[in-house]
Amino acid sequence: MSDRRLRVFYTVVKMGSFTRAAEKLGMTQPAVTFQIKQLEEHFDTTLIDRSHRKLRLTPAGEIVFAYAERMILLDDELETRISELTQELRGPLTIGCSTTLAAYWAPRLIEEFKRRNPHVVPRLIVGNSELTQERVANRELDMGMIEIVADDPRIEEIPAGRDELWAIFAPAHPLAKSGKKRLTAKDLAAYPFIQRDPGNAVRELAEHFFQEGGVDPQTLTIAAEIGTLAGVKHLAAAGIGVAIASRAALLEEIRAADLRALPLDPPLYTPFVIIIPKDKFRSRKITVFAEFAKERLQTMERSLPKAEFFFGG
Repeated sequence: MSDRRLRVFYTVVKMGSFTRAAEKLGMTQPAVTFQIKQLEEHFDTTLIDRSHRKLRLTPAGEIVFAYAERMILLDDELETRISELTQELRGPLTIGCSTTLAAYWAPRLIEEFKRRNPHVVPRLIVGNSELTQERVANRELDMGMIEIVADDPRIEEIPAGRDELWAIFAPAHPLAKSGKKRLTAKDLAAYPFIQRDPGNAVRELAEHFFQEGGVDPQTLTIAAEIGTLAGVKHLAAAGIGVAIASRAALLEEIRAADLRALPLDPPLYTPFVIIIPKDKFRSRKITVFAEFAKERLQTMERSLPKAEFFFGG
């Protein structure tokens, strides 16, 4: 019910960027710019100082933002309360998701949730766990699914299972012919290593694995640093180096013999954590999806094949 111009203005300020606001609102950037211009014409004053690279509000913009925030929060709560009386969930749900969860788990979750709630429109925003956590804390996203414990007072954490991490390499790699059932940190350190990007949960876990195994991560021969799981798997399959990745995201390539994999010694796991901003008011839509995602992630985890299914032992 609130003025759309106010909502666009509020989103631009919260996101700190016209481009990111357009992404969140499902609009083009020129359309966002046009809405802001209309609002400034309505008040006959400049609201956003465009003379700097970083977005800055004018004094008038500060006042408009404060009122817009109060109006929009009340408007959203009103819409949600009335909608919930019908017992039918609807509208957008913006979910931040780590790259590993986005590769295998999230599409299956969204498919099942959509079948149960056809009027909800999920919007999946993929980034590493650190970035997703920050965007949820800043309320740029409704919720997130990540692979690290957030440990942030602005966030509520819901543990939702885990997945095992395996070492991956090309079928012709020496490790594929080693006869080993599990690989230690020193086994992996003997070969070039494909690293994930900073802020990625799997990178942090891998570094801890090496440290605990008596290998300084700084001494590893880094073959490449890749931000996407697909890129890591491609380079590993091409023989560029070895890597560590989530079991669920490897099953298709292992079955097709495009990749070889072995579990780690000691076993290494990545946690799944659902994160939600700590708000006084929370829509039933967010609560329902969080409960659904927790239950389904745990069920899907239990259904995954164990290492022995592929490697014996």
